[in-house]
Amino acid sequence: MKANLGDGTASLEKAMDILDALGSAPQGLSQVELAKRLDLPRTTLYRLLATLVARGMARRDPQRRVYCLGFRCLELARSAYAMPDLAAAAGVELRALRDLTGETSYLATLDGLEVLSLERCDGAHSQRSQSSLGQRKPLHCTSQGKAILSALDHAARDALVQAITLKALTPHTITDRRRLQAELRITAARGWSVDDEEIVLGVRCVGAPVVDAAGKVRGAISVAGPAYRMTMERVHRLGPEVAEAARRVGEQLSVSAPAPASAEPRAVDGAWAFRGEFARWSIRHDRLFWADSLAPSVHVYDGRQDRELAVLDAPLTALVVWEDALLAGSQGGYWRIDKPDSPMPEVSALQPWPSGAPSALCSDPAGGLWACEPVGGARWRVAPWSSAGESLPDSHWSLGAPLDALAWDRAGQSLYGLSRDSGEILVMQRGQTPVRRLATVPRGSGRLSGLAVDAAGGVWTALQDGWGVVKFSPDGSQDRVIGLPVPCPSDVALGGKNLDTLYVTSARQPVSLEALGNAPLSGRLFLIEAAE
Repeated sequence: MKANLGDGTASLEKAMDILDALGSAPQGLSQVELAKRLDLPRTTLYRLLATLVARGMARRDPQRRVYCLGFRCLELARSAYAMPDLAAAAGVELRALRDLTGETSYLATLDGLEVLSLERCDGAHSQRSQSSLGQRKPLHCTSQGKAILSALDHAARDALVQAITLKALTPHTITDRRRLQAELRITAARGWSVDDEEIVLGVRCVGAPVVDAAGKVRGAISVAGPAYRMTMERVHRLGPEVAEAARRVGEQLSVSAPAPASAEPRAVDGAWAFRGEFARWSIRHDRLFWADSLAPSVHVYDGRQDRELAVLDAPLTALVVWEDALLAGSQGGYWRIDKPDSPMPEVSALQPWPSGAPSALCSDPAGGLWACEPVGGARWRVAPWSSAGESLPDSHWSLGAPLDALAWDRAGQSLYGLSRDSGEILVMQRGQTPVRRLATVPRGSGRLSGLAVDAAGGVWTALQDGWGVVKFSPDGSQDRVIGLPVPCPSDVALGGKNLDTLYVTSARQPVSLEALGNAPLSGRLFLIEAAE
């Protein structure tokens, strides 16, 4: 047991000794075994074990009557990762390298002037390399350190080589800076590095740098074992395999970006809606229009006040900005609402749909309307929409099922659609007939509802019964999830001065009385500052 560092550290030292002992015995240790191993009085040991168990750092197996490390240790270990995405991405490759070689594989990252061990996959042999997780090692005499140095740009590499102390740890350690630089150039050219018994006599290691898509060096992976098994001939055969594994890890890493600011949804003052839907931002009018589809009415929010704009006669199925007006639709037809920014808008008589009620309606950046309409035979078509019903000379797409929402990107080149039933978001490119699937959301996450596309091509949608909104990157990967205090967000729109404020409508009618007690803001309009 370690010597005490002072009067106030005696209990802490003893508790740490207990955790070290439990960590070295996966099968667990009894209280008698711990007392004998640590030379502690049983009363002291019992008191410390009770505290560790209460804090989750240790746990007792009542059947075998032994103590083991607690699950709180696992939580703390996971929190200790400086780069959790790197450790997750490397896990499969580390196991594959271990299975390929039978030797221990490692993951490390640069930490100041040293490499920090993040993950280890133990080899199959009883005699194997066993460096501890969290251990720091020099850069100049490890395969991981040399791999990282070799992948840095010349300025960063030279600065680190000048800053580190080239201490000799074995007779094979490189202690001359010019010789180290020469080896780093060779390593950079071939893509993998070698530790030839340079940090521990009798242990040889081969490593390769992990570089993400942006060219940033994120760390290194390596394979290490006794020199009699890891001969130089074998090292040279394994080098390309390790380099290829490191390349695959790098491909899985998302490009580092500043973390988005915390996005707190704010409920807009005003009455709740039975089913808020069809959030539409009008650049021309500089305000948001939305509808309560069940208590059929159109609302307007000008940044200061949310008010009712018009009351209609039938449940609403669509709302869209149309020229200098609004088009509000129902199953039986549509209304044109002129002067929507005035206190007294003008609502036309109900007009019949020219070719059946569309399942979704949107406007493109040029002001043209697009609809998903039935064409007979259980087929649907996405195409330009005209109040006269004539076919317009532009792209169109044929589908086997209706879409529930449509939204164009800012450039007017990509049209996105979603299907609530399938949970799919689809992409249609202007001038091309194929329809591509961007993403699929399982029903357990919520039902997709509404679409909005930001300036970077990110696609936002609400998760009905999912208590939030989600953003997908242009490649279809999930980018962000923002929680909401209501279970049924129903539509999204981007607006505001820079078109980076996310407006979210929500529904109250489908929320159970029990859930409503925990979500009293259901039916309200929310806004979120979504800029990153």
